[in-house]
Amino acid sequence: MDLKGKTCVVTGATSGIGEATARNLASRGATLGLVCRDLAKGERTVECIRAQTPEAPLRLFRADLESQADIRRVAGELAEAYPQIHLLVNNAGIVNLSYSETVDGIETTFAVNHLAYFLLTNLLLDRLRGSAPARIVNVASDAHKFVRGMNFDDLGHKQKYASMRVYGHSKLANILFTRELARRLDASGVTVNAVHPGAVATGLAGNNGAWAKAVMKVVGLFFKSPDKGAATSLFVATSPEIEGLSGRYFANCKERTPGAAARDDVAAARLWAISEELTGLATTSASAGS
Repeated sequence: MDLKGKTCVVTGATSGIGEATARNLASRGATLGLVCRDLAKGERTVECIRAQTPEAPLRLFRADLESQADIRRVAGELAEAYPQIHLLVNNAGIVNLSYSETVDGIETTFAVNHLAYFLLTNLLLDRLRGSAPARIVNVASDAHKFVRGMNFDDLGHKQKYASMRVYGHSKLANILFTRELARRLDASGVTVNAVHPGAVATGLAGNNGAWAKAVMKVVGLFFKSPDKGAATSLFVATSPEIEGLSGRYFANCKERTPGAAARDDVAAARLWAISEELTGLATTSASAGS
């Protein structure tokens, strides 16, 4: 799909799948808004993209997705910069080996991997609706099958923290969020789908210190390259073949059926309500309706 004249926002665009996604979108003529935590890494990504596509219209936006204040600020900056947004790729993610909390008092993996998607997307929905047809791509994972369902009694797993189970829990939340958002966006001209990129050699666990980096470097020898890992995100973002499809899950550029827990619409609605409370959107919605 030719993306000239289309504005695309990508989070986590400074390495791995996010950078590969951004480079490909730029090569197709997209105007890019790249959301990054580290401006130095962001500037290196800009140099990389411009080496391949010299005239690429792109701009960096700094935000720490652990902070809801930062997410609100960057959403405002994106909305101010771009009268229309045709594509939002929620790609940023983390894996933490031990329990930690954000400045908002929320377990970090759940906050970054799910609530950041939820909050940023909702804050940009007016732009996306006004730009229809528009698409939202949520990078999830088959890791959602590591858990049997949402742990609503302890969303941060504070009582019993296990790194990959917590990560899988956050990826399950991505898919449930996708399903519920698709239901709410029905007939709006905005579609939302989730993707599994596969096992990809990225810096996902690099925030856990030198040991984790060394392990991932070795394991990464057996994983997909970031370019191959980005293929499904790009397919769902740009392919005319899936025009109008929403609320689906894709892997290897084909629609797949996610695990049973990811098809629980009651859990999806409950997660939405809880996410509204945790991000303060419930108060905003109530004020708007009064």
